[in-house]
Amino acid sequence: MVGSILASGTLYLLFDVHSEAFFGTIPVGSDVQSLIIEFITSFLLMFVISGVATDNRSVGELAGIAIGMTIVVNVFIAGPVSGASMNPARSIGPALIMQTYKGLWIYIVGPISGTIAGGFAYNLIRFTDKPLREITKSGSFLGSLSRTNNR
Repeated sequence: MVGSILASGTLYLLFDVHSEAFFGTIPVGSDVQSLIIEFITSFLLMFVISGVATDNRSVGELAGIAIGMTIVVNVFIAGPVSGASMNPARSIGPALIMQTYKGLWIYIVGPISGTIAGGFAYNLIRFTDKPLREITKSGSFLGSLSRTNNR
C-alpha cells in the first residue's frame, strides 16, 4: 500500500498531473458490473496462482507464463468495464494522491473477496489428501529430471 502511494505521489510530482488526467482506476460500467468483473478477475488470478505456483504437480518454471497470460486475458476482458485492477493497492494509491474516490470501494471489496474465493475454490478441488506443506515441497520438473539422471 505504501509503495502504491509513493509511486502515485512520484508520478503526480514528476508529470504535474491535472485532476482530469487521473491515472488510477474508475469504473466505466455500473458499480455492480464493475464489482462482479473485479471479483471474477481476482478469483481467476488467485486460482491460477494457487494451481501453478503452489502445487508440486504443476511445472513451477512455467508459472510466470500462466500467471502473466491470466493477467493479459483479465485486462482484455475487464479493462473496458472496470479498469481490471485486481489489486486494491493499485487503486487506493492513485485515489488518495488524486483525491478521486469514485467507486473505490469496488476495488477493495471485489479483489479481496475474489482472491479469498479463488484460493478457497482451488483448495477444495486440488484432488489430494496430502497436507498443503507436502504439496508445496517442490514444483520443479528440473529437480525431478536431476533425480532421475543421478540413479
